[in-house]
Amino acid sequence: MITDEGYVEIGLLRKQGMSLRKIAKEVGCAVNTVRSHLETDTWPRYRRNKLRVTKLSPFGDYLRERQAAAHPAWIPATVLQREIAVQGYAGGLSQLRAFLRSLRPVLPIDPVVRFETMPGEQMRG
Repeated sequence: MITDEGYVEIGLLRKQGMSLRKIAKEVGCAVNTVRSHLETDTWPRYRRNKLRVTKLSPFGDYLRERQAAAHPAWIPATVLQREIAVQGYAGGLSQLRAFLRSLRPVLPIDPVVRFETMPGEQMRG
């Protein structure tokens, strides 16, 4: 696996006129890796080709509907696990919690507004 510095080094060595084979040997990767990096000229990013089918996948729509129906309240993962276990869910609670975490809306953080008063100012009526 090539580090970020390795990708920068590939570009620099090529500009110095070094061959693809020598660059590959210097950086410690395959010639095709060097070639593909020089062709794209971008940082490589990991992309999952297919979404994995999990034990929880068949129940995703049900869970979304249940949480939307309970809005603004939130149904705990343990309660939902009991409900979908009756429907055939055989997975664990941690997988369910991770899924539910993606459904929970992120609340904006209210900034704390500080105010200063003179000593004893708030004590006066």
